[in-house]
Amino acid sequence: MLQKIRGTEDVQAELYDLVTANEISKTIKHPFKNILKKKYRPQLVMAVVIPFFQQSAMVTGAAGLSMTFLSLLIIDKVGRRTIFTIGGVQMFVSQMLVGAVMAGKLGDHGGLSKGYGYLVLILICSYVAGFGLSWGPLGWLIPSEIFPLEIRSAGQSITVAVGFLFTFIVAQTFLEMLCHLKAGTFFFFGGWVGVMTVFVYLFLPETKNVPIETMDRIWKQHWYWRRYVSEEDDTEVNFDTRYLDL
Repeated sequence: MLQKIRGTEDVQAELYDLVTANEISKTIKHPFKNILKKKYRPQLVMAVVIPFFQQSAMVTGAAGLSMTFLSLLIIDKVGRRTIFTIGGVQMFVSQMLVGAVMAGKLGDHGGLSKGYGYLVLILICSYVAGFGLSWGPLGWLIPSEIFPLEIRSAGQSITVAVGFLFTFIVAQTFLEMLCHLKAGTFFFFGGWVGVMTVFVYLFLPETKNVPIETMDRIWKQHWYWRRYVSEEDDTEVNFDTRYLDL
């Protein structure tokens, strides 16, 4: 199957990596206990923070779907963190401008002229496109890449649970916020977009072209997370040596 997918017969090294990873996964016990270890602090933080930020900026729309396809096409060329940053800046500017227009022209009981109405529509489409380019797809892709085998199941479970939790919270509170904060609602969520963009720029290392089995190295090289990640690998791995003949 690998030979068919890759279009070459030279797949033995990749096959060996897959078999080894499979054997390692069978030896893993207590993933939720492992993820609490100090050396996995970066992954645990990302498992909570990324879905929280993603749901704080959650939007839907056809424009977002189109930009998601574009993101999938360029992600391995441009880089994850770069797309996160570009999309975050686009979302932040769009959100703040919508809030400014609403606050300045709409007020509590006013209305928007046709021109400003079109402007708000364009800004919202820009926001949706920025989300579809960055936080929409990458909010799920990045967590799937950064967890080593011994905590992968726990990390993915935490990511999904946090995402569902904050989806519920945002859905239940948004209309109430809109009634009380009015245009300030856009500034509130725009502020979170700014925070999450800065967070990604400072604390998320670039994972482009980094194999999953060596993902732990990027945390050891990061200016902040290296203080938590030990240079020693205390994972005990035992797998059938007959696979070495591959």
